[in-house]
Amino acid sequence: MTTLAAALLAVSALAVTPSAAADPGRPAVPGAAPDLARHVNPFSGTQPGGPDFGTGGGGGNTFPGAVVPFGMVQWSPDTVATQPGGYYYPDNRIRGFSLTHLSGAGCNAAQDLPFLPFVGQVTTSPASDPSRYASTFSHAHESAAPGYYGVTLDSGATMELTATQRSGMARITYPVTTEATLLINVSGSINGVTDAQVDVDGNTISGWATSGRFCGAGNVYRVYFSAAFDRRFASVGTWHNDAVSTGGTSVRSGAVSGPSGTPAKPRGTAPAPPAEGRAAPDVSVSGPGSGAFVTFDSSNDRTVDLRVGLSYVSVANATANAKTEQGGEAFDTVAEAARAAWNARLGQIQVSGGSPDQLTVFYTAMYHALLHPNVFSDSDGQYLGFDGQRHRAATGHAQYANISGWDIYRSEAQMLALLAPHEAADIAQSMVNQAQQAGDVWDRWSQNNDFTGVMVGDPYHSIVASIYAFGATDFDAAGALAAMVHGATRVQPPNARYVERPGLADFQSLGYLPGDPSTTLEYTSADFGIAQLADRLGEPGIRQEFMARAQYWENLYNPATGYLQPRNRDRSFPTPFDPADPSRYVEGNGAQYTWMVPYNTRGLFDAMGGDAAVRARLDTFFTELNAGPTEPYAFLSNEPSSQTPYLYDFAAAPYRTQAVVRQALNTLWRPTADGFVGNDDLGQMAAWYLWGALGVYPSIPGRAELTVGSPLFPHIVVKRPSGQTITIDAPGASADTFYVQSLSVNGRATSKPWLPESFVRTGGTLSFTMASTPNTAWGADPADAPPSFREGELSLR
Repeated sequence: MTTLAAALLAVSALAVTPSAAADPGRPAVPGAAPDLARHVNPFSGTQPGGPDFGTGGGGGNTFPGAVVPFGMVQWSPDTVATQPGGYYYPDNRIRGFSLTHLSGAGCNAAQDLPFLPFVGQVTTSPASDPSRYASTFSHAHESAAPGYYGVTLDSGATMELTATQRSGMARITYPVTTEATLLINVSGSINGVTDAQVDVDGNTISGWATSGRFCGAGNVYRVYFSAAFDRRFASVGTWHNDAVSTGGTSVRSGAVSGPSGTPAKPRGTAPAPPAEGRAAPDVSVSGPGSGAFVTFDSSNDRTVDLRVGLSYVSVANATANAKTEQGGEAFDTVAEAARAAWNARLGQIQVSGGSPDQLTVFYTAMYHALLHPNVFSDSDGQYLGFDGQRHRAATGHAQYANISGWDIYRSEAQMLALLAPHEAADIAQSMVNQAQQAGDVWDRWSQNNDFTGVMVGDPYHSIVASIYAFGATDFDAAGALAAMVHGATRVQPPNARYVERPGLADFQSLGYLPGDPSTTLEYTSADFGIAQLADRLGEPGIRQEFMARAQYWENLYNPATGYLQPRNRDRSFPTPFDPADPSRYVEGNGAQYTWMVPYNTRGLFDAMGGDAAVRARLDTFFTELNAGPTEPYAFLSNEPSSQTPYLYDFAAAPYRTQAVVRQALNTLWRPTADGFVGNDDLGQMAAWYLWGALGVYPSIPGRAELTVGSPLFPHIVVKRPSGQTITIDAPGASADTFYVQSLSVNGRATSKPWLPESFVRTGGTLSFTMASTPNTAWGADPADAPPSFREGELSLR
């Protein structure tokens, strides 16, 4: 998986040599930045690593293709057998190389605008006969590294890919043939298209596709592309449904009609761009089921280079994005720049010690944590907003998209704010922009420039509050707070374009949602985030109001069972209650959701009978680490259990946090294609691993305190772009040596298993003394427990 394509493909006389930039094993250049990209395995997560618990498969659902940090373009192969990342490692058939992907989602998404080299003539329509054009391949003839992907297909064609932020470049090497063909399937989005168009002219291909429907939602988006080739085409053709047209014939089918019979304009998308003064293209085809193909004569020159720009605004902007970011640079130069961009990011956390497998898992997790959200604005700042209108990001800033709120508010947003505060602030501003463009309505899982409403809760408030708490404050926080309060208090009509908080009237009047504990608990965490941002902005009235709402978790606590559970409208609790029953919870059950009061752990523990009772319950809970949603144990491959290993820090037993987290790191992640036991969820689970390996964790969304676990490596240096450095020394730390004996913070001994917010802001040095046996006394004084926020509590004692 990490060998140069040239070496892997030596058996084939047709193989081309990828650039040195694509070699993950090349030695470091003296004086250069560390080549940490050599540790990354982009194939990790493309094969199920655990059972499918019904939450999107048992794999990471990642993709192996070419991308730069936060890149708009993710040019990656899609296999015939699919999983949501587009690439299923056990399959040996590629159906295309598409330009857009989501890493780790639980549902199919994107995979827009696939290109596919083909050796032969197009005699049947790829729309109706796709299996004829899919190509088999072998992993032995495949290579991937950050910013690069290459494969020699069994047809003899080699496809190499690299990327910039808003564009991609391909180097295609055909065998000696007069039938070197390239298919461009503008209707090939994984969820289908409602409309599409492709234009072929001279040596350029451009067009667009309208798709969406993420996780069954009604969202739509339109994505544009413009591809320029280094030579003119030998011939051109198109297909539409069953029909194939060749020889430059123009074929047009109307767009899909709306209910009135007029062409349907997707909500939130711009109309197709005008011809912009150009002459009519040689070939054009539109409508679902459409695509184009071009051929080259590779008898003398077998290599074809193409540059493709992407935009969600227009074809013209797609063209400009490629020109701005690539210019006329050669493929190898673009690939080298992509790798350098990754090394600059990966170099922000440098570890010493550790096995080769540990280094692969760590830097692969860091790679995955820095893929999303994606830049959405073009090189000139233009982007299409949630109001369907063009907007422009401020100079030096970008609009971001694909924000999986329900997932990333737990620890991914905090990791981004730690490592990329400028980008994190832009992500916060992007969410504010989305909300304000939609009338102060906040999504919880947005794709491109439209609502999806996937999952439950109101998590963007926690994300914004966390980003601000971690010091990424360069956004309109006051405007964010005003929109957050509006969105969290206004009961919308049920026929609204998108309802931010379903059941809000009940939540505000009853203090819970009848029969829906998951959404109730998500709302309380979101309200805690609003309260924290209000406090930081000097708004005590708002803080007090939303802290009282944050304590509505108390309304779900049943003292007869000791669980947070569904409650009826008449305030009674349904009986019987089975804590392993997932029927009224979202991707979890009562045993797992009962712990989800991250900001008031002390209040929850007191209700449960105190620390000793809680420790016994946690010990039982961690009998299994990844039991799925139908067992009363931990489900660490999914988000509702994310903070639970760190609860021992609050219960005077930090040594148990150290043991459980290390067991999870050692057993739930691997360096291979089956490296994950569950969805990576756009970086959330990768971020969870990173925090675990660093030995600290942001347990309280909306705050920047860090609870202490156990470092995986003997020496770690974290460099923030804002100038702070965090140094973590833990001599002897390893997979099997993880018990903390003592801790010093900036040279001063502490018995507290947590760090104040000031540590993240200023940086400093953590010095651990480690051993293979637990020190049950360290951190065991209840007075040393991490903070809980009890303002507004009604008291269940």
